[in-house]
Amino acid sequence: MSSLYKRHSLVWLSERGWQDAALTLPDAHRHHVLCWQAHDWPAIVRRQDADCPADAICLGVALPPDAEGNKLRLPLRVAKEHVRRVQDPLAILNVIPHVTASWRDALQQLDNDVVAKGLSVSVYGSLALQALTGQVYLRPSSDIDLLFRPLSGRQLTEGIDLLQRHAQTLPLDGEIVFPDDAAVSWKEWAQACHHPDNRVLLKRSRDVALLRVGDLLAKLNSHEERQRPACPV
Repeated sequence: MSSLYKRHSLVWLSERGWQDAALTLPDAHRHHVLCWQAHDWPAIVRRQDADCPADAICLGVALPPDAEGNKLRLPLRVAKEHVRRVQDPLAILNVIPHVTASWRDALQQLDNDVVAKGLSVSVYGSLALQALTGQVYLRPSSDIDLLFRPLSGRQLTEGIDLLQRHAQTLPLDGEIVFPDDAAVSWKEWAQACHHPDNRVLLKRSRDVALLRVGDLLAKLNSHEERQRPACPV
């Protein structure tokens, strides 16, 4: 999948794109997509279907939860030519005004610490959707889903330590996203990372796989080496 269309990225469609997307859904669900279009809210990049052609992109729209907490998720597939704009997931700072008062100070402190460490952490899931749409997605049992993108082994260690510390005051969840865009639950990684032969469930653009911790660390270190500027001779 093109690096432009990473999982959890925000995608705004053209009028034709929304119309085509609606036609792929059951009649009972089409009005939800047309309502989404009317508000100019983005769809979200999801894992790509195995049979998705190269000129199309798999997206999703998640509606606010009903009274029982059930959230209807609508899978879409749209030609890339109908994409108007693509944006990375929201920064922590962008969602702070949309959380409850009991989370606000702790989330601001998390953002301060992320910035101080020079880490890349963004928000997806219910909190991001609430910030984007103004609809009520968060419930008392909701988590705050974070995407952490480390560029080195040092950043990975520092970021996991930071997330574990702030998880004592905030209901944090989410994923580590490695430079090749493969992702693993950061909580699963925190439990498994102490032994290189432990395996973690890795989510990739088109599939999932169990990979060794040691292999993922080696790939991360290799990426870091490639990013270093060459020394002049």
